[in-house]
Amino acid sequence: MSRDPIMKETREFQAETKQLLDLMVHSIYTNREIFLRELISNASDAIDKIRFASLTNQDLLEGDSDFEILLVPNEATHTLTISDNGMGMTYEEVVENIGTIAKSGTKAFLEKLKEAGTANDTELIGQFGVGFYSAFMVADKVTLLTRAPGQEKGVKWESTGDGTYSIEEIDKEKRGTSIILTLNEEYRQSEKSDEKFLDRYTLQSLVKKYSDYIRYPVKMNFIKEEKPRDAEGKVIEDAPVETTIELRTLNSQTPLWTRAKKDIQPEEYNQLYQSLFYDWQDPLEVLHSKVEGAVEYTGLLFIPAKAPMDFYMKEFEAGVRLYSKNVFIMEHCKELLPDYLRFVRGLVDSPDFSLNISRELLQHSKQLKLIGKNLEKSILKTLETMLSKDRSKYETFWKEFGQALKAGVYSDFTSREKLQDLLLFPSSNQPDGATTLAEYVSRMPESQKVIYYATGKDQSAVERLPQMELLREKNIEVLYLFDRVDEFALDALREYKEKKFQSVSRGDLNLDDIQAPEAKQQAEEVEKDNESLIKAIKEQLSGKVADVKVSSRLKSSAVCLVSGDNGISLSMEQILSEMNNSMFKAKRILEINPDHELFAVLKGLYEAGPESDNFKDYCALLYDQALLMEGITPEDPVGFANKVAKLMARGGK
Repeated sequence: MSRDPIMKETREFQAETKQLLDLMVHSIYTNREIFLRELISNASDAIDKIRFASLTNQDLLEGDSDFEILLVPNEATHTLTISDNGMGMTYEEVVENIGTIAKSGTKAFLEKLKEAGTANDTELIGQFGVGFYSAFMVADKVTLLTRAPGQEKGVKWESTGDGTYSIEEIDKEKRGTSIILTLNEEYRQSEKSDEKFLDRYTLQSLVKKYSDYIRYPVKMNFIKEEKPRDAEGKVIEDAPVETTIELRTLNSQTPLWTRAKKDIQPEEYNQLYQSLFYDWQDPLEVLHSKVEGAVEYTGLLFIPAKAPMDFYMKEFEAGVRLYSKNVFIMEHCKELLPDYLRFVRGLVDSPDFSLNISRELLQHSKQLKLIGKNLEKSILKTLETMLSKDRSKYETFWKEFGQALKAGVYSDFTSREKLQDLLLFPSSNQPDGATTLAEYVSRMPESQKVIYYATGKDQSAVERLPQMELLREKNIEVLYLFDRVDEFALDALREYKEKKFQSVSRGDLNLDDIQAPEAKQQAEEVEKDNESLIKAIKEQLSGKVADVKVSSRLKSSAVCLVSGDNGISLSMEQILSEMNNSMFKAKRILEINPDHELFAVLKGLYEAGPESDNFKDYCALLYDQALLMEGITPEDPVGFANKVAKLMARGGK
């Protein structure tokens, strides 16, 4: 039953989309030719969608299964049209996908652009799904005509990039989408040969450059003017020139991964990667493998040079693409590789995959598990080789994706040994660089029993820790842990090459063979001689600390907080607290430096009267001072400030 069409209406773009359009119209990109790649990629995705959906519903094809993308330049109307017979969109989908931020990723795009602080950052456009809007870089007006399969009416969308768009229902015979660009004057017949976007040979060159991998034919009519030939194929010289139209396919359509590695140039891998994954940088590493045997597959994997904006957010979609005999079947297969390798992009093509494979089937697929295991080994081997043969390249990788590997150590018990030799940490020996655990152990003196580490927000914070004083004096190397996941990872490893990990802020430092024995003995004697003082301080701090001790690790600082050998550390407690998990508390131990003048003052105040306000205030200040040095805000900041003010008012008396 037919119905009246929805009449034409004018709407405003969402605020962020308006900003984006303004940026596009005012030419933020110098490499504007990429608009064609973006629109062809969108057309290919639309065909992928209907091809996949038609596996279970042939009616969607409406009798049209000869998939193609057609380019139509028209110098008379100054327009370039990109058409496909893919899925097409409904009225609601046009509004949702083009008029709002929901699908476009515009907000993330704008935030990244703002961070970059430049108007020429051509690395951004493809990362956020804003490719459709690239049309406004070269067009004064963009018109979209689309119809979804099974719909009575099509939809016409049109905008000049002024912040508004019109939309209406129309009659459209064929399923699919046509995007008509009315080119602005600069790009109708540009002085630059590569920007003549109505010139067929320019368009042919751009398709070859950016979209040769597209598995559907990208076609365009070419006008041929030539003299006719006779039956023997010879040109008839005295005959008038004849004009014919020839429909040519501009791309090879041969999936790159089906070709032999020796026949593929690095530039071809790079172009495929950039086109498939909307990245303007070349990948850091390419892994291309073809395996036959118990399971047959081709894998083409890429390690990116930079992490995507949302890589460490829950919204990030990990997983490689799955193909079966060159037929696309799944976009993000998370089941193939472990989560710590979620930065890997790429595809796997295997004839053993079913075209209607589901998530449930994937979980029980022996072939997939075997392929995943092989690929995991290959990726880790590649990283190991990069680390040993090209350290600077590996450190580039580590800066972007190191947290993922460290998270794997913590969360994946079976992968700890695989990953431990790939870990990098700055250290007191290499504060501006990075060291592996193997390199650290190789530098350890024979008498050192453990691998020391310290946690903090940055190098300056770690090096100011009072717990570092003795180790610095003894020239003992300490690993610096700046990322939240670092300490959890080392806790999960527990030890490396039979050397346990030891926090400088946790328990005994195990320096018996390095530290002079008399130092520890002296601390024990001082604690014994001042047993009543230590007990009184502990009573004053009841409920705040588990113990108070005379320190053998402090040199110049008056006090420090450490945690017990058992349970979580202070830094772990802070991280868990920030994650709204306050169930776990560190066992806090206050250590006091017996050689600091404050110890003598405390002793004098105690002897003058352990119940005096002065003694109580000093005990509280001592604890709050230790908290501040750990980067922890005192429980009563106002009380702390008042006590300090009162102490200052005494004028040193």
